[in-house]
Amino acid sequence: MRRQVLRQRDIVGGVRAFAAPFFIGLGIWVCSPTPAAYQDIASLVSGAERADERWGAFVVTAGAGSVHKAEMPFLDASATGSIAGGGVTAAGLGTVAFRGKGVASETPDEQRVNRSEKRGRIVNIAPVAPPKSFNAGSVFERTSSLLDPAVESQFEMAFVVPEIKGKEVQIAAAFHVKEDKVSPGVPEFLASLVTSDKADILATAYAPPAPDYATASPFASLLHHEVDAAGGRFIPPVTDGDHVWMTQPLPATVFSAKEQQCLAEGIYFEARGEDVKGQAAVAQVILNRVRNPTYPATICGVVYQNQSWRNRCQFSFACDGTRPRVRSAHHYKVAQEVGMAVTAGKIFIPEVGSSTHYHATYVNPRWARTMEKMKKIGLHIFYRTHGGGWS
Repeated sequence: MRRQVLRQRDIVGGVRAFAAPFFIGLGIWVCSPTPAAYQDIASLVSGAERADERWGAFVVTAGAGSVHKAEMPFLDASATGSIAGGGVTAAGLGTVAFRGKGVASETPDEQRVNRSEKRGRIVNIAPVAPPKSFNAGSVFERTSSLLDPAVESQFEMAFVVPEIKGKEVQIAAAFHVKEDKVSPGVPEFLASLVTSDKADILATAYAPPAPDYATASPFASLLHHEVDAAGGRFIPPVTDGDHVWMTQPLPATVFSAKEQQCLAEGIYFEARGEDVKGQAAVAQVILNRVRNPTYPATICGVVYQNQSWRNRCQFSFACDGTRPRVRSAHHYKVAQEVGMAVTAGKIFIPEVGSSTHYHATYVNPRWARTMEKMKKIGLHIFYRTHGGGWS
């Protein structure tokens, strides 16, 4: 009997021990807020809750790619539309989509759109120039509109099926007026440096130019009655700062073979690594010294002046202790052409002017501070004296 009583007490105690956690857990589950409760609270706090609905939006189960009906009522409620939406995968909820219960505004779009700031569109149409008149030879005279922007006063247009297919260039060449280019009288590599179409009358290397009937009468040109004041000799252009000896022509001996050889050697050994303009500048300095009464009156005298003074002569190659040898026939030929063109006055570099000195860019001689700096050409800087003499 006693055992039965003890057994009943154990059962009752076990029930009581189980009932307490059960009812506590049940109370927590009943009182815990659901997702809907959270939505209600959010709606109340944000003010989105309306009198005729619990919340503004809710979650519904929907598979990705399904169609959800979203009503779009018009003002007169005559029609509705639907929007296709794809669900998303939410943790703990699966594939869901949002649906709203908002009511469309009763104000029509026409009244809600602000049209006061709208402007009319301006369509910009680029005009196309009509074709210009042309002739058969104009195919050879095509030029860029950037270089020749002149617009003709009249335009002509024609629509004709050509019957010369395949022979356009041949026919154009037959009608095109051929204009012979005036030869500068020097090798092509010196053409860009030519500053005078007339050479010194003593320069037999250059033929006299053809008579210019636009500036002289045909009979006077043929009879050689119209001769310039210098008698056909080349006189360099004299500018401010130049010296009076620049107005004197070179001695006639400078055109001899010996003198031209000395000039070519001076150009070759001093500037064969320069371009033709740099070589012409060195030749001009040598010839300026020939004009200057302070220096020898011959090219050979100028180039090899003080040749016996070791490293103290006028041109370093002439007294550096080595025997100068021409090792490049091509460069020496270029030096000869440059020397003759400068001697004849076909080439005169205004930037060099009456310069009688120059030095390489990698040296800084003391005498340079006492002279007027003229121009840097290539690796040489050229100077002219203030008084026309040595310094």
